[in-house]
This record gives sequence, structure tokens and C-alpha cells, in this order.
Amino acid sequence: MSNYVIQADQQLLAALRAHYQDALSDRLPPGALFAVKRADVAITAYRSGKVLFQGKAAEQEAAKWMGKQGADLAKRQERESTSPPSEHRLAKLSAIGSDEVGTGDYFGPIVVAAAYVDRPHIANIAALGVKDSKQLSDEAIKRIAPAIMKTTPHAVTVLDNAEYNRWQQTGMPQTKMKALLHNRTLAKLVDVIAPIEPEAIIIDQFLERDSYFRYLADETRIVRERVHCLPKAESVHVSVAAASIIARYVFLEEMARLSRTIGLPLPKGAGAVVDEAAARIIRLRGEEMLETCAKLHFANTKKALAIAKRR
Repeated sequence: MSNYVIQADQQLLAALRAHYQDALSDRLPPGALFAVKRADVAITAYRSGKVLFQGKAAEQEAAKWMGKQGADLAKRQERESTSPPSEHRLAKLSAIGSDEVGTGDYFGPIVVAAAYVDRPHIANIAALGVKDSKQLSDEAIKRIAPAIMKTTPHAVTVLDNAEYNRWQQTGMPQTKMKALLHNRTLAKLVDVIAPIEPEAIIIDQFLERDSYFRYLADETRIVRERVHCLPKAESVHVSVAAASIIARYVFLEEMARLSRTIGLPLPKGAGAVVDEAAARIIRLRGEEMLETCAKLHFANTKKALAIAKRR
């Protein structure tokens, strides 16, 4: 869903209200003067003079009230959305960061998390010891993540193993799965913080930006404005590091839950210990149990079947 914002004086606010009189809504968010609800656009005017346009016709409707300024704004936003600011400047912006975990683990889901950290809270979040989750022990993750989640707007999407296996069996590559999950998680968080708009949305890069959006072509809603795909993004903005920790925390919680359900401890990673654990599940619970807790196309499945047959 597209979002556009204009700044209006009292005269323009009055003209907007009169023009959309027939579509005025009775439900107003905090700080709003009036709101408009149509099938193709939602408009919210705030006491500050900010007017937010959202929906398929957001750009078109906003441009009506800005004239040439509207066309220039659209071009500038497109440039900003494809060309990220310098990392030094980016680090100081109010931003959403997004990261995923679980893609290389045989057992457990893929978890994508997004976190929003605004300018006034960047230092506070960093002071919690926030860094890339791969640099933290599980114990540190369990200690830090709840504090981040309590104070930081966030959203999480979990792709469980059964759904993962269904997607994979259709031929969907894992990169597309991640693109879909990131986009859906970002959409959730954009809704959570609305009408606030992030100055940047930063995804820890697993694809180039153009390839990322190609995977999203069939999605009904695409978060596109100000999205940047950056390598080692957790070192660029604290919001990505926070998202990484939240994602890891949820992944650990899901692994513990799966272990209780299976009745056996599920190790992380995809090494020999994992092969042995999968073979034990096959022997004790049956091969079909792997569908609920493992990524079946990994080579571990074949290895585990061979081990189980030998014993």
C-alpha cells in the first residue's frame, strides 16, 4: 500500500474537508482533525497540518493537492527509495530493520522479525547490548530480547516446517520464501506504527533490491517506499540488530516448543548431530514426524534415513 504525505495550512485543510465531505469517517486516530475512507484511498488530516494519503490511489490523490509539487515529490521519493543514504546518515534515521533466522537449520521454522527504532531511542536500544544475534549466546538472546520487545515496536512472521515443506515442494526457492516473509512482516509493522512513517526500511541483504521486488510481483501488498537491502545491515542501523535478536529469540522459543511436542531435544544447525537426532525421530516416531519439525529437502533427511536403517 502506497503512503504519501503533504503539509497543509488551514485553508488547504478546509478545502480538503469540503472536497471529501461525502466520504468522511467517524473513526479518528489520535491527533486527527478528520479522516476520509474510500475504496481506493484513505486520507487522514492531523492537527499538525500533516495529511496522510494511503491506498492504491494515494499518489494520485495527493498530487491533486500539490500540482507540480506532487510530481516532483513522487520522483524524489522514487530516487530515495532506490538510492540509500550514506551509512553514517542512515544510522541516525528513524528506521525499520528486518532480519531472518532459521534458514540454515534443519530443524525448526524460518522466523522473520522487523523492529522500528526512532531517532530518540537509538542510543537506548544500543545500550541494551544490541548487536547481530549471531554474535550473542542463546542465554544473552533470552536476556536481551524481552527488553527490546517490551520497548520497541516490532512484528514477527513464523513459517512453520509443514508450510515450509509445502512451499518448497512447489519449487519455490528459499530466497523467494524469505522475500515473501520479509514483505509480510514489514507490512505488519508499518500498520503497527501508522500514521508514523519510517525514514528508512532496511533489510539485511540476502538479495539485490531489484531481485527482491521481482519475487514480490504477485503479492497484493508490497512495502516499497524507502526500502534498502544492505549487506551486514545490523552494523548499519540498530533496528536491524534488534530485529535479528527478536527473530533469534522467537526461533529458540519455537525450537523448545517443537522439542516438547516431539518428545526429543532438537539440535540447531545441520551437522552430524542433527543427522543422529533425525534418525532417532524416525526410529521412535516415524519418518512422517519429520514433516512437522524439519526442512525435508536438506541432505540431512537422506543421511538420517540411512542411519535409521542401519540400526
